[in-house]
Amino acid sequence: MNWYLEAFKNYANFNGRARRKALWMFILLHMIVYALLVGIDVSIGSIGVLSGIYSLAALIPSISVQVRRLHDVGRSGWWLLISFVPVVGAIVLLVFFLQDSAPGENQYGENPKNLAA
Repeated sequence: MNWYLEAFKNYANFNGRARRKALWMFILLHMIVYALLVGIDVSIGSIGVLSGIYSLAALIPSISVQVRRLHDVGRSGWWLLISFVPVVGAIVLLVFFLQDSAPGENQYGENPKNLAA
């Protein structure tokens, strides 16, 4: 839960690096919360109001944690725009997000694995 809340606390921070675990835990918890809100929307008969509001609220934190993850593997945050290329863009981003952290310090900061240890 800390990884999820940390992404919301650093929603405007597009600098630095984020570990692989930080991104994937955020995605996991984001999907769980979204699924619960969709379930609530369906049960009360609304047209996706709660899940829509949550999606808008989580948009910027989601982008920021993805940019920081790209920084962690030594890529610019602008690589996130490749997601607009159908199929190929998603595959490229998935590969980047699954890569291990770039060792040591890079132009985006110190390796977060070293800071946690």
